[in-house]
Amino acid sequence: MAGLLITIEGIEGAGKTTLAAALAERLRGRGDEVVVTSEPGGGPIGERIRQILLDPSSLITDRTELLLFEAARAQHVETLIRPALERGAVVICDRYTDSSIAYQGAARGLGTDAVRQLNDFATGGLRPDLTILLDLPAQDGLARQSRVDRVSSEGQAFHEAVRQGFLEAAKAEPDAFVVIDASKPFQLVVEEAVVAVFSIRSAG
Repeated sequence: MAGLLITIEGIEGAGKTTLAAALAERLRGRGDEVVVTSEPGGGPIGERIRQILLDPSSLITDRTELLLFEAARAQHVETLIRPALERGAVVICDRYTDSSIAYQGAARGLGTDAVRQLNDFATGGLRPDLTILLDLPAQDGLARQSRVDRVSSEGQAFHEAVRQGFLEAAKAEPDAFVVIDASKPFQLVVEEAVVAVFSIRSAG
């Protein structure tokens, strides 16, 4: 059976990392090989770029920020995601290309068309089989944060712009997204996500 790429998107505090772990547990219970990863990251190069991007002391321009995310993504896809998919694994990625569309394209104002072109170049055209968008008002997500970094420390207006960027992306590609209300009890969020993922897995 071919591998699947499932991405989980949303603003800070939406519950992406926790959902990724819960989905992985359910899929492994069915016998799937599951690789859980995140962006920026996924290996030594990505982690070093992540440190630069999230360090509050880093003075990074908006275009530089976007290009650093794309550089980390290119390395991530080539060294971790594609090999896992080729051997039939389910890859669950906490953030992927839609984060760049929402954060840099929408909230930073760099334009979604330019970001999409860079996404396609960085990933070699690799798109998710399913994107789960955990939707939450910015003020609620920020209230849930346990750690603050260079990006998450932006103001509420910035994060609300990010949220709207995600919602616009989902609206533009409704067949590619499942939008889940992340203010629901977590177990209900998990069950909605499981139904969506298992339907894709069964179809594959």
